[in-house]
Amino acid sequence: MLNGKKIIVILPAYNAAKTLEQTWKEIPFEYVDDLILVDDASRDNTVEEAHRLGIRTIVHTANRGYGGNQKTCYREALALGADIVVMLHPDYQYTPRLIPAIASMIAWGEFDVVLASRILGVGALKGGMPLYKYVFNRVLTLAENLLLGQKLSEYHTGYRAFSRQVLEKLPLEKNSDDFVFDNQMLAQVTWNGFRIGEVSCPTRYFTDASSINFRRSVIYGLGVLATSLQYRLSKLGIIHFDIFSDK
Repeated sequence: MLNGKKIIVILPAYNAAKTLEQTWKEIPFEYVDDLILVDDASRDNTVEEAHRLGIRTIVHTANRGYGGNQKTCYREALALGADIVVMLHPDYQYTPRLIPAIASMIAWGEFDVVLASRILGVGALKGGMPLYKYVFNRVLTLAENLLLGQKLSEYHTGYRAFSRQVLEKLPLEKNSDDFVFDNQMLAQVTWNGFRIGEVSCPTRYFTDASSINFRRSVIYGLGVLATSLQYRLSKLGIIHFDIFSDK
């Protein structure tokens, strides 16, 4: 716990058997009250590895997509009484050692949502982010900041934390089951006036780290732009989109 707040870390997993133990070993369990892994019908032995490590595990018998995986993660974390939920990818691309720093910004009431940014500080390129992904990240972030009225360094990190109040408020079930779920969630956070903070986070790109290919990146980018435009049109009262409605 931090400041009396129960902290639960969620691991949305797909084919993470090779990196799960590395990730698990670096989690600071003196601050983390519980750990939940949701396996999205992996084709490797992710579930067996999770059981070996003693991780609370939920298994999707059919693949529900990255967003669908997160929906299960958040439901289960709230059911276990989480005050703060930290999403960490189990592919060892982000260091779990930052969990206390991320969670503390919510635990002491400074922010409602905290993102671990790969762009702040040492930078994503030094961590091996492909140049085209870096360029996409910067272009999309600029467009999103303009359309959402934010000043974030990036929207596309897979390492983020939410207060219970945020997760109870957002209509997450209305979001996509694909990768754009992450972006829709931040648009909803902005729509509801929640405070977003950022911390600098190093990143690692290597063979076993998960990453979407160029084609999926383009599809994701188009979905991000569509979400941002939907937000702006809804704000202007021109067209209202369902993801910005109450539950």
